[in-house]
Amino acid sequence: MSEIARRSEFPDTRGWIRALPTLTASAPPFAPAATPQETFLRWLTEAAEAGVAEPHAATLSTVDPSGTPDARMLLIKDVTDDGWWFSGDDRSPKGRQLDATPAAALTVYWRELGRQVRVRGPVLAGPAEVCARDFRERSVFARAVASTGHQSEVLTDSAEYDDLVRERLTALEHDPDLVSPHWTAWCVAAEAVEFWQADPGRRHLRYRYRRAGDRWVTEELHP
Repeated sequence: MSEIARRSEFPDTRGWIRALPTLTASAPPFAPAATPQETFLRWLTEAAEAGVAEPHAATLSTVDPSGTPDARMLLIKDVTDDGWWFSGDDRSPKGRQLDATPAAALTVYWRELGRQVRVRGPVLAGPAEVCARDFRERSVFARAVASTGHQSEVLTDSAEYDDLVRERLTALEHDPDLVSPHWTAWCVAAEAVEFWQADPGRRHLRYRYRRAGDRWVTEELHP
């Protein structure tokens, strides 16, 4: 493994960043399946078995009403024939952005394997029973926090917030089946999914699935 360059050894940030090692990983042979979901689940399994931490973590990219991009890390909750699922509060910034512009991109990166997946497409809110199931599968503390309804707002009083969480915990202890009406499971109904695999010689593999009606068209892309 290459020795990590020390920041203090360089006169500027650019020089230090340029000296950081890249493309140090090795990946298993690539064998694409008939659908991007199958290929993704195969890669996810290989990442988990390789010991990648939180292999189901992804960057969700959206745009706000002015067209300014926004992004955040979250966890993929499921992968089905419909697409890639994630969840959150519909009052949050991502919820409001998806309501205004129901389209998004998911990016998954497994550094240890030198692999990346990009998923793009329209976003659909799941049915009530799917949203409720996702909410109930969270820990009781996570449900309490999600029920406060002030995600990303300015926190002016920490004690007031803690009291609100305790209040929600008490309510959930009395009724474990409580579900926040704002909790939403969203699905990225992919129109394009690209699989990228690094090559030390820069002959990176790029393999794209593109939806064409009810089938997938596959194509290899220039590195």
